[in-house]
Amino acid sequence: MKNFIPDNVSTYDNVYDVLKERGFIEQTTDEDAVRKLLSEEKIKFYIGFDPTADCLHVGHFMQVIIMMYMQKYGHTPVVLLGGGTGMVGDPSGRTDMRKLMDIETIDENCRQFKKLFDRFLEFDEEWKYEGNDGVFAPGHENKTPEPGKAISVNNAHWLRPLNYVEFVRAVGTHFNVNTMLRAEAFKQRMAREGGLSFFEFNYMLMQSYDFMVMARDFGVKMQFGGNDQWSNIIGGVDLTRKMTGKEVYGMTFSLLTNSEGKKMGKTAKGALWLSPEKTSPYEFYQYWRNVGDADVEKCLRMLTFLPMDEVRRLAALEGAEINHAKEVLAYEVTKLVHGEEEAKKAQDGARAAFGGGASTENIPTAEYEAAAFEGEGKGLLTLMTELKLAASNGEARRTIQQGGLSVNGAKVTDPRTMVTRDMFQDGELLLQKGKKKFQKVVLK
Repeated sequence: MKNFIPDNVSTYDNVYDVLKERGFIEQTTDEDAVRKLLSEEKIKFYIGFDPTADCLHVGHFMQVIIMMYMQKYGHTPVVLLGGGTGMVGDPSGRTDMRKLMDIETIDENCRQFKKLFDRFLEFDEEWKYEGNDGVFAPGHENKTPEPGKAISVNNAHWLRPLNYVEFVRAVGTHFNVNTMLRAEAFKQRMAREGGLSFFEFNYMLMQSYDFMVMARDFGVKMQFGGNDQWSNIIGGVDLTRKMTGKEVYGMTFSLLTNSEGKKMGKTAKGALWLSPEKTSPYEFYQYWRNVGDADVEKCLRMLTFLPMDEVRRLAALEGAEINHAKEVLAYEVTKLVHGEEEAKKAQDGARAAFGGGASTENIPTAEYEAAAFEGEGKGLLTLMTELKLAASNGEARRTIQQGGLSVNGAKVTDPRTMVTRDMFQDGELLLQKGKKKFQKVVLK
């Protein structure tokens, strides 16, 4: 059993109170009923993940953490992979229409998502949804999931075979267009140039149908999602009641934003990915090590499993001591995503780069043939662009002229500098851009 969450994470025994204490919960369809349900029953609940890329990023990780809490307290997470909804794309939070993907890409992305979920959740791999015999005939599960284990299902099972006329007769008749247009996601898009396509307008019906199918066929009682999913969740709660008579519930969570209200998890290279191939453990660690002072408490609370007393103690540190809290944050999140060994390597690399001792072996490294630096050597501007320390020679030149680059600890101010073989120390060269960006060059 994967057991990331220590028993002392909270003094509460109802997971609703635990999630509330950590600051996750934003909205619920019926707070008293939800709290009572989670206290008295062990339920199946689901979160949907559309396969818009071949990897999960930090925005998804918030949802993964919530599923881990629910599993810890005995509930059954249902990971819904969007092999059907991914063919349309959720307009929520979007300023434009998502790029359409072919089925092969969608299916491959779903497979990659499942591999990542396997790192964080214990699944009952023998559980299967055995489908519905025809689009609207109820389906069923092949067995009851093992207690304490998650299950995974793909909505391609019930969405891809849909006959459109049958679908709008059975499902579309339950939706009021005036009500749908009041949804925040639709209002924002309609106010922009290009507006909202009818294609995307169907997404709410599809997600609502997901909830109904799972409630009807294997007893799912709640849907969770980011705060931008509120309208879609309400749609599913209403449709399930109208088509099955079952009472189901919804809950949304705060998005991970910084003190300025901007989404966290964006880097200069794009999203902060959970795969080491897309974002190295060192880069991942450095992102959290460098969060703003005002964001430390929120990140410790939501992204680590430290007890709240420890979260409050670390968040109360001031001045230079807040850097200790950031180190703890970076280490804990990196350990959770990449494992303890990689977290230690990243921490050692960061401490070495910032003059705190330890080795430099965990700083991002590029290998070059020694011949590249023989004779006149290689231009420093060219090396900086090749190492992605600058987007262009012009940016590299400005960085040097403004005193923003050091080589082996010495500031370089001449952009015409050539990097030669004799500048390497024991076959290594360390470049530092600004205070926080490091790159090591080693000779093959």
